Amino acid sequence: MGDHLAKSGHGTAPALRWEDPPDGPVLVLLDQTRLPQEEVELVCTDVPALVQAIRTLAVRGAPLLGLAGAYGIALAAARGYDVDDAAAVLAHARPTAVNLGYGVRRALAAFRAAGPGQGAAAALAEARRLHAEDAAASTAMAEHGARLLAELAPGGGYRILTHCNTGALVSGGEGTALGVVLAAHRAGELRRLWVDETRPLLQGARLTAWEAARAGMPYTLLADNAAGSLFTAGEVDAVLIGADRIAADGSTANKVGSYPLAVLARYHQVPFVVVAPTTTVDQATPTGAAIEVEQRPGSEVTDLAPSPLGTQAYNPAFDVTPPELITAIVTENGVVSPVTAESLAAVCAQNDVR
Repeated sequence: MGDHLAKSGHGTAPALRWEDPPDGPVLVLLDQTRLPQEEVELVCTDVPALVQAIRTLAVRGAPLLGLAGAYGIALAAARGYDVDDAAAVLAHARPTAVNLGYGVRRALAAFRAAGPGQGAAAALAEARRLHAEDAAASTAMAEHGARLLAELAPGGGYRILTHCNTGALVSGGEGTALGVVLAAHRAGELRRLWVDETRPLLQGARLTAWEAARAGMPYTLLADNAAGSLFTAGEVDAVLIGADRIAADGSTANKVGSYPLAVLARYHQVPFVVVAPTTTVDQATPTGAAIEVEQRPGSEVTDLAPSPLGTQAYNPAFDVTPPELITAIVTENGVVSPVTAESLAAVCAQNDVR
């Protein structure tokens, strides 16, 4: 794995950044496994270190994984490694998040298209271009999502339930679902953010609560299995989640525990909204049944609480919510509602005419 460095100074380090010191370029990651107790940066000098960071979730979140993949190609090229080998390893470091392979392919294409001796610079330029695009997408999604909330829950004072982590820690900008929540907060319209703890790795408790606290949001942490009582009490105006892969029909893979929230939301007639850039839509995956769901080590479950020695654990990283349970998908190009293959394709097609 790469070298860890304690962050010095004030303010939060970006989730990912490229640096070019005299001894060679590096990719610097905010190690999300160490939050919220400490802000520690992980310095990746080669692709194996980056792959390890991806697999251990030091860097995570679909859009940010896309950036990591693109910068990983630039790192391999700049350091003189075999770029094609690096691309193959990076693209398959995690199977569900489609952005990872997307970022790898974009930087690899730029590398291959460049002239002699220009491949590394071209790959880095493409990674930076993707980074800027993702930041712009975050801003646009926040705007579209804020308007949608005003339509779905007129009057403001929103009580929003979210699952896993979808803020600046997963993006080149301010995030996906949490970016929308942040826009509502800045407008004075967020009454309460309900934060699922998100077992077994507690990304809600560790990361979303940390981001919400730093933004000054009114938030409350809850055990995942307490969400049903919130719905029963009428304390949820909308559910906002992100996505790791959206199939062509609108089926959405997100952190495990998302699908039960969609079922609860439908029963209680609460809007269930997915916020994700169009880069997370995979037109090559026709339905949710075709999405490969990553299986994580069982120790992540058994280490969370004491269990008898030898206990077997079922630990899918994601579950898949069918489109009929999704009120809307918010993208940088606009809102998809109702969620159908045709409406989703139309929104994604806007990228082709720009």
